[in-house]
Amino acid sequence: MPNNTSPSHPSAARSFLSRRRDRVVAACAAVAAFALFLAAAPALEDPSRRRAYLMRPLPSGGLNETMVDAAVEGSFAGAAASSPPPAEVPLSSLGESNFSLGIEPTPAPSMFLVPSPSPSENFDDGSMEEPEHPELKGNPPKGPAPFLQEPISSGLPTMSSDINGEHDMDGKPVLPLRPEQAPLWSTGADKELIYAKNEIINAPLASDDPDLYAPLFRNVSIFKRSYELMERLLKVFIYHDGAKPIFHSPELKGIYASEGWFMKLMETNQNFVVRDPNRAHLFYLPYSSRQLEHNLYVPGSNTIDPLCIFVKNYINMISTKYSYWNRTKGADHFFVACHDWGPYTTKLHDELRRNTIKVLCNADLSEGVFIRGKDVSLPETFLRAPRRPLRDIGGRPVAQRTILAFFAGQMHGRVRPVLLKYWGDKDADMRIYSRLPRRITRRRNYVQHMKSSRYCICPMGYEVNSPRIVEAIYYECVPVIIADNFVLPFDDALNWSAFSVVVPERDVPKLKEILLAIPESQYITLQSNVKRVQKHFLWHPNPVKYDIFHMILHSVWFSRVNQIQIE
Repeated sequence: MPNNTSPSHPSAARSFLSRRRDRVVAACAAVAAFALFLAAAPALEDPSRRRAYLMRPLPSGGLNETMVDAAVEGSFAGAAASSPPPAEVPLSSLGESNFSLGIEPTPAPSMFLVPSPSPSENFDDGSMEEPEHPELKGNPPKGPAPFLQEPISSGLPTMSSDINGEHDMDGKPVLPLRPEQAPLWSTGADKELIYAKNEIINAPLASDDPDLYAPLFRNVSIFKRSYELMERLLKVFIYHDGAKPIFHSPELKGIYASEGWFMKLMETNQNFVVRDPNRAHLFYLPYSSRQLEHNLYVPGSNTIDPLCIFVKNYINMISTKYSYWNRTKGADHFFVACHDWGPYTTKLHDELRRNTIKVLCNADLSEGVFIRGKDVSLPETFLRAPRRPLRDIGGRPVAQRTILAFFAGQMHGRVRPVLLKYWGDKDADMRIYSRLPRRITRRRNYVQHMKSSRYCICPMGYEVNSPRIVEAIYYECVPVIIADNFVLPFDDALNWSAFSVVVPERDVPKLKEILLAIPESQYITLQSNVKRVQKHFLWHPNPVKYDIFHMILHSVWFSRVNQIQIE
């Protein structure tokens, strides 16, 4: 009996050659289309025409679809039809080997695998003015693709003042679950969430807790009770699907370190992670927005469509293979992204964009992507030494902070050029630089400036987020945040007015006046509170209670509990 599956069989050989031919044709079409795009570039110099071209609808099976399908074929092709997974999903290989569906991966077209500069040479919002920092080397910044300047409408209210109805457990309006997000069937985890919400609403008044300083919190009683219940109840299921490097590959250095450190600590966690998805309150989608950019973005193409298609295909595979996404339309799923492009990579999948809990450094209310009351603002932490994440923590006492205000960095975005215009090299008290001059760095480098300043200016760059906010906290300098529409990290729990100053963008010309108007006693309180809040922003190789890992996870938990309807 002949073996029809053998490559030597004529029909199998024809099928094999057909597949190879299709791939070659797709690659040739891609190169030709890319060449046509380059030829048309001079005609697209007008910004409005170029934006319209870049935002054109994707044709079914068109260039980007074909190429990205090929790029992800090895990871996702052949996903099984909808069926629940076994109760126990082994996690022993999580983050160690590529997940396989029994299909040999197809090499991706080379133009999608052109590597970006290494992480150490590619900072969006460079914060260090030391020799190893790219701003000192003169490398160009990496901002968003041009079309990302326009907001992507989500069809949902984005400001809390626009939301009517329910309020969260801190009294702020929130987005309730829409009818299509209501679970198709109930689980024991749903009942635990209802129990948790009732407990948090009726939280007892917190007595003096040596680990929690009440003025730092919006409501310390609610936070404490919610955190206790998270420790006791929360279970997270991590999808093991997806091949490295985009999945299960944490990047622990640079300005995207937040998403990498969370991934590393989440996937190795033994307290919250469960192998049985039927017990889970939350489902983690373990992909890296930084690795998406690094592996799929074509330098100079001015489009992130390949990244968006990849993410869309991944979610479609998850929702086809498992039943858990479809139970809530993704409302109990979350992902963590610190790259500026993280929010925009969701644009081709409505349920991902509208329903999931998006944990984003780029927490901008004005663009219709980040939803206050549902999504989570992720602190952007710039780490140089992954093996020593607590290096250089601390700063000088108040009496030795001789600089009123300090900023040094690249002049990108809408705020920084205005800051430099009014304060650059114009006032001895306002040390505002586009780049620290050599004559100054010989005496005091970037970190020493932050440790010696009363206020550290944290203006937005290309996007609203900046690693300077957490840097200021690390070096015990009161952060001055200038970024309209920015939802500050851990906004659900922390009272930022207790340890920072928020200045509207329009008030940059009055910046010194605003800072000098703060009484000395109030400044001392602010600076003291910066030191107290510091522990909530620290990464530890082995997480400790109330540190940044637990604060991020708590914000996701708190968001999910808030969405639950109590009948």
